[in-house]
Amino acid sequence: MKILARQDLRNQLKQNEIAPVYLLFGSETYLRNLAAKTITELVLKESQLREFNETEISLNHDELKSAIASAEQLPMMDSRRVVLATDVVVSAVKTRDNISEEDEEFLKSYLTNPSESSVLIFVADELDKRRKISKLLLNNSVAVEFKPLQENELVYWAKDKCRELKVDSDEKALRHLVGLVGDDVRKLTNEIEKLVTAAMPDKYISYELVDAIVPNTRDLDNFQLTNQLLANNKSGALRVMKKILDDGAEPLMLLGLLSYNFHRLFVAKEMMERGLGEKEVHAAVRLPYRERGEFLTSARRTKKDTFSYILKRLAKTDYEIKTSVATPRLQIELLVCELA
Repeated sequence: MKILARQDLRNQLKQNEIAPVYLLFGSETYLRNLAAKTITELVLKESQLREFNETEISLNHDELKSAIASAEQLPMMDSRRVVLATDVVVSAVKTRDNISEEDEEFLKSYLTNPSESSVLIFVADELDKRRKISKLLLNNSVAVEFKPLQENELVYWAKDKCRELKVDSDEKALRHLVGLVGDDVRKLTNEIEKLVTAAMPDKYISYELVDAIVPNTRDLDNFQLTNQLLANNKSGALRVMKKILDDGAEPLMLLGLLSYNFHRLFVAKEMMERGLGEKEVHAAVRLPYRERGEFLTSARRTKKDTFSYILKRLAKTDYEIKTSVATPRLQIELLVCELA
């Protein structure tokens, strides 16, 4: 089982080496999706009937058989067609799968003898490498894992993006930008595009401009507010909440963060109560290494009924924000006060 890095894929595509089947997975979704787009553009760059030779199928809505059937079709008046199978889930928790063990035989049949006139791209949101179906995909495709970028890689990405958009900057400003945004390349790209507009007419992104324009969204990625709520620390929770909102986060975004964190805690708690080990929990809820200890401690010390109540209360607040005359910020403040 050979899993390529991003640079390996890039080198292959530069050499115009196109495989019949790709498996793109990993937590860096922006670069993963960009890779799928790049492969598609390369395959269909001279297509005269692209709309007939490009198919996207979400496995959240259609069965795997639909994607395979599309890949087995001949292209229309072209040498190749592209089939993009998105939202693939092969999870540690089988009930979440949208490719099941029942799909194994016809999937294996295609992967061992793929169509020479199709490029089939699987884009996986979750991929438990221990599962039999995952191994089948990994062993019979060009598999590329998109891991989060390290700080130096993020700075290099930012420099490259600035060159592409024809603006200048310095490393101090870009490292400050990365420090504020974190390792989400989609967010980083969006913030650079905002800075480019703000940098007109000088076309120079300074440290001061970054500090003035870019909110500290990195706080949205950590576990601070969730932990303050579980510790019943009202003053601490309100302080963290205020900083996040003052840094420019939308209340619904913050609510989504809380819902995501508490749902993962609920899943972890349930798995631990079933006797599963830490490795299984890590794989199921996809924890960054630096968060694992704190996350599992929170899951262990909190009752499952507490998580159930909090998730229901979050859902109620989501409805209230969308339907009430009260401001979204007030709704979030009331929620935090209640939960803490």
